[in-house]
Amino acid sequence: MIIKITKLALAIAALSISSGVAAKTLVYCSEGSPENFNPQLYTSGTSVDASAVPIYNRLVDFKVGTTELQPSLAESWDVSEDGKVYTFHLRQGVKFQSNKYFKPTRDFNADDVIFSFMRQKDPNHPYHNVSNGNYSNFESLEFGKLITAIDKVDDHTVRFTLAHPEAPFVADLGWYFASILSAEYANSMLKAGTPERVDMDPIGTGPFELKQYHKDSRILFSAFPDYWQGKAKIDRLVFSITPDASIRYAKLEKNECQVMPFPNPADLPRMRENKDINLMQKAGLNTGFLAFNTQKAPLDNVKVRQALALAINKPAIIEAVFHGTGTAAKNILPPGVWSADADLKDYDYDPEKAKALLKEAGFTNGMTIDLWAMPVQRPYNPNAKRMAEMIQADWAKVGVTAKVVTFEWGEYLTRVEKRRASGRTDGLDHCNRRPR
Repeated sequence: MIIKITKLALAIAALSISSGVAAKTLVYCSEGSPENFNPQLYTSGTSVDASAVPIYNRLVDFKVGTTELQPSLAESWDVSEDGKVYTFHLRQGVKFQSNKYFKPTRDFNADDVIFSFMRQKDPNHPYHNVSNGNYSNFESLEFGKLITAIDKVDDHTVRFTLAHPEAPFVADLGWYFASILSAEYANSMLKAGTPERVDMDPIGTGPFELKQYHKDSRILFSAFPDYWQGKAKIDRLVFSITPDASIRYAKLEKNECQVMPFPNPADLPRMRENKDINLMQKAGLNTGFLAFNTQKAPLDNVKVRQALALAINKPAIIEAVFHGTGTAAKNILPPGVWSADADLKDYDYDPEKAKALLKEAGFTNGMTIDLWAMPVQRPYNPNAKRMAEMIQADWAKVGVTAKVVTFEWGEYLTRVEKRRASGRTDGLDHCNRRPR
């Protein structure tokens, strides 16, 4: 069961120091370490920010800050009259990056598109199980069933055949999991017996090449000189991994970094007053929620889940954690997503009804539960620990003892994938205005 807590209005809050000097190095104070550098495998913002955006392209991409599609590695595409066949005409002359393990001998072509999708689709593909092979977004869209065939018409033309018409299919190809990897690099690493390098030492067609990574410390990228859209305006991009928002802000003020995401909402008034800081914000397609593991007792009891939901004072959490930048969600879909139902009614704050439900469920003397809190900030939750502590206090009022648990971000995600949590703070970033 999922209990919605809030939708964060400040989905992307970036800060930059104003400067008249054209810097050759841009330092970005990121909020956490990536799990690896393949956005097919991981959906966390820290992973896709460090991989999908700087290193890779997709057949189509969204214009920055919008849900408007634009051609990328595919210059154009045709759709059959029955809506089941999509033919993509690929951009020619697109170069792949290189690293110390591999130098490409050819440009991007249809083989790379087929490799990138068949790795995710085909359980028998030699790369399907590499790096633990979990393709959450591909599977959530049921692409394995939807795509019945991917054919190479020629080096610069790829044909996707679908099981049925799917109106948002092209938009879905703008998601980060649809990033295009090098088939030639993959084949080379497979022959060398080191296929995991494809995911940890990435090669893409994007504007930046990965040069160095020190976990929990720093990621160094350099501009790819042969990028098909032209060399980036900065020579070096540095991710300074800084989980604490207060420290990120301090670094920003000292110009130790020039951009930071996800400031503490309480700091926003002070930031707006600083003429040297350019504060950018935009309503996002994000929803934060509290997830219950219905396979673990006592959360397998619907009355327990309802009681815990009724015991949470969501307006107080929105005020204390989001400082006016969030709104209460009525369901898992944010208002900007197609099919979101504005008329749905969420659970009211009703501790007495919660106590009655717990009694009906057989927990007259209370119960104990683990509550996992994310160790990093996300667009949908600027302070998961504070939120968890407030939920802990609310539940204590109805006789439920909650133990707040957290782990290092990578370990947290690994344990969540293995369904070890009972209750946890979580959220969704929607890539476009369609539901998953």
